[in-house]
Order: sequence, then C-alpha cells, then structure tokens
Amino acid sequence: MTATTDINKIISKENLVYGKTSLLLDNEMHYCPGCTHGVIHKVIAEVIDEMGIQDKTIGISPVGCSVLAYNYLDIDWQQAAHGRAPALATATARLMPEKYVFTYQGDGDLASIGCAEIMHACNRGENIVVFFVNNAIYGMTGGQMAPTTLEGQVTATTPYGRDCSTTGYPMRITEILAMLPGTRFVTRQSAETPGAVRKLKKAVRKGFENTREHKGISFIEIVATCSSGWKLSPVKSNEWMKENMFPYYPLGTLKDR
Repeated sequence: MTATTDINKIISKENLVYGKTSLLLDNEMHYCPGCTHGVIHKVIAEVIDEMGIQDKTIGISPVGCSVLAYNYLDIDWQQAAHGRAPALATATARLMPEKYVFTYQGDGDLASIGCAEIMHACNRGENIVVFFVNNAIYGMTGGQMAPTTLEGQVTATTPYGRDCSTTGYPMRITEILAMLPGTRFVTRQSAETPGAVRKLKKAVRKGFENTREHKGISFIEIVATCSSGWKLSPVKSNEWMKENMFPYYPLGTLKDR
C-alpha cells in the first residue's frame, strides 16, 4: 500500500466528521499537542453555526485551560471567577431568556472550587448548557491532583499516586448531578475517534435544542486527555484514557427526560 493510498483511507468519507464553520477564529491555539479542547471547540462551533444561533449564543469560561476560549469561537463571551461560571450563566440566562447560554469548564474548576455552584444550578434547573471537560488533572497550573484524579494516578501533588485513604475518592460528578431533579439531560462523551466525535456532536446539539425549548439544564461531560499533565504522547494519552478513565467514567447518557 502506497503512502497516497494510506492518506486516502484516512480521509475517507466515514472519517470526515468535521464540517466547515466560520465561527472558529483564525488564531493559533495555545493548547498542547493532543489536547482534546481543540476538538471540542470545533464541535461546539459547528453546532452553533448549523443551528444559526451565533448572534444569540453567550459562552462563559472561568479559570483553567479553557480561560482563553474566547480567542477561538466568534460568539459573545463572559469571563467568570474560578468555579463561578454556573452562577454567571444563571444571571445571564434569566436576564436574557432568548439567548443560548453555556459554560465551558474543566474538572479542577467545576468539580472542586465550583462544586457548590454547579450543584445548585443543576438543582434549580437553570436553562443553560454545561460543558464539563474531565481530564482528571489540573492542566494549566502544573498537573496537580483534581477531584476526578483516579486512584493511584501520579500527579504533581500525588507523586506516589493518589491515596484515597487521605485524599478521598475520584468524584463521579456527572452521576451525582444526574440524581438531582433539576437536571434535564446528563451525558458523558469523548472525542478520541470519529465515531466518538459524532456522538459528542449529537449531544451538543441536543443540549442547545433543550435551551431553545426552555427545558432546563443540559450537562455534557467530555472525558478528555492531558498529554502534558500526564507526561504522555498524544497517542499514549488516548490509550491511557481508554484503559483507565473509561472504566471509571463510562461513556453514555445517564439521564434524558
């Protein structure tokens, strides 16, 4: 098989999961090679573009790797304090109910300092979409242990692996939120293969459609990689995620009512 044949196989129709969108700005991304954030940005941008809601969408990013998301998606953005994106989204959605409001948060942000914020926003059933990127580590600040860090996982603050007897257990925050009566749609997806990206895009669209129909809060977790924090190559990061994170954080929809 020639190199040309190999390339043609890779770009075959079934593997072309991305469409064209004008929402992504022509800025060089700051994310590390292999980071899942770039893929998620592309999917969100495509859905907003396809639904024709660019001028009606407001994104809210707090502190973390997602803090510079406004550099890449050509929509209105607001900046929230660490963990406080759901509170800001609540105010925005209530003041402007005709808008499509979403938060874009990492696990260190949402499941740690922002745990109370997301719990109460979900319990109230605010009409927003929450994108929760879970890579089981604090990526931006040096690779420290996060609430979602797996048992035995080595991080900057758990050099011998996470010891649950002293640090507690990895939080399945999505399962917790699914039990709250205020949540409408709760799902856990990934973005490491073309098939996974298609499922994620379907979930993203459903979340925004729920907002349009004022059905309440949609919570979309994306199990992601952090090559720099995990000290692995992009390929090895995907393998590690599948072997270690997927068993503890199984993919699929937990709630859809």
